Amino acid sequence: MSEKIQVWNPATGEIVNEVKINTKAEIDQALENGHRGFKAWANLDAHKRSNLLKQWSHVIQQHKQDIAEVMTLENGKPLKESLGEVDYATSYIDWYAEETVRIYGRTIPASSDSKRIVISRQPVGLVAAITPWNFPAAMMTRKAAPALAAGCSFIIKPAEETPLTTMRFVDLAHEAGIPADVIQYVNGYGTDVGPLFTASNYVRKITFTGSTPVGKTLIRDSADTVKHVTMELGGHAPLIVAADADLDIAVKQTILSKFRNAGQTCICANRVIVHESMVESYTAKLTEAIKHLKVGNGLEKDTDVGPIINEKGYDKIVSQVEDAIQKGAEVSIGNKFDANFENGTFFVYPTVLTHVSEAMAIMQEETFGPILPITSFSSIEEAVEIANRTPYGLAAYFFTNDYRVGSYLHDHLDYGIIGWNDGAPSGAHVPFGGMKESGIGREGGLEGIEPYLETKYLSIGNCNFS
Repeated sequence: MSEKIQVWNPATGEIVNEVKINTKAEIDQALENGHRGFKAWANLDAHKRSNLLKQWSHVIQQHKQDIAEVMTLENGKPLKESLGEVDYATSYIDWYAEETVRIYGRTIPASSDSKRIVISRQPVGLVAAITPWNFPAAMMTRKAAPALAAGCSFIIKPAEETPLTTMRFVDLAHEAGIPADVIQYVNGYGTDVGPLFTASNYVRKITFTGSTPVGKTLIRDSADTVKHVTMELGGHAPLIVAADADLDIAVKQTILSKFRNAGQTCICANRVIVHESMVESYTAKLTEAIKHLKVGNGLEKDTDVGPIINEKGYDKIVSQVEDAIQKGAEVSIGNKFDANFENGTFFVYPTVLTHVSEAMAIMQEETFGPILPITSFSSIEEAVEIANRTPYGLAAYFFTNDYRVGSYLHDHLDYGIIGWNDGAPSGAHVPFGGMKESGIGREGGLEGIEPYLETKYLSIGNCNFS
């Protein structure tokens, strides 16, 4: 009997499904198939590729409800968030379906009248992707859509916790008419599949979303065959509330940023840094708003905050909260946990901690849970210093109505994604990615297709017929 991965519902502990773990031979064969599929796909007319991507998006939308339900079952996020993620996922397909026919070359004036210089673009080859559990639809299409648009073939290993959504998307791609060898999935554990991807001579690009330590390993392992890499890695997002900020907007956007997917997102606010004159009023408004958030099963009506994905994630959250309280932090709301270790279900209620300090683990490490530590600052320079005091640089947020303060923060925050009075800056049409140890490259927008293209330069001689 083949070894299988059991997919659990993190809200109930029930087994949702089982998926077969692919053997090394099966993965090697899939990589060879992907290499073979690339040749035909790269030569397919760009308008035909564009139409197939549009059809893929259309087919996904036809199955939106059942896809969202599966996503909530395996991931735990509220159904309304899963429905929104399906739309978000297809927005990437829609965007890159249009970009397919806008991959332009150019001519360059030559240094001699007997020459002509032509620059063209071509796809890099077979792309191997490894995606996380927290956004099993969007993280897949954010990589697959530009790869397919560029003319690359694509193979993906979804997260062990949430493979079902990704598998469904690939199956629907085939239903839409995209060849089976052009887009594939394999299942297994990252420690087993990752080395097969990085060692393969068929794979010309690795794209990964996940932790910084794993990303560093993939970068090192990809060096032996000099693969292209795109890495969207860990974050530790600061959220700055300036002295002149509109507190109602700041609180609303803080909740939007922090508690989506129970705080289990790479760009959610992890540290709130509030001007000393506003910290009490901001905390009071935030605490009051949090009282109305409902924690529970994502399939239940009006649930706002679902479960933590697994025991490992739960233990990290609890340890960070305990560490903070032991070191002097005070609880404004929350610090409530509901764990059933026998069933494997873990719920953490939205928690706000005040009087936090840099000595606390929660101010140094990504939390991946619905916990908000709040600290204060006296000058905007101090706020920037606190915000930048981390090896990560994925997302940051600030709230101010003073253009001078806003311009200063934009210029001095070392982050690839910044929201100004905006807690939800993501979109298919904008470049997503981080600075420092938060990644390499960008996904989304015009920049998102570039990592899937090679530049070729042609110099034509003997062009002067005079």
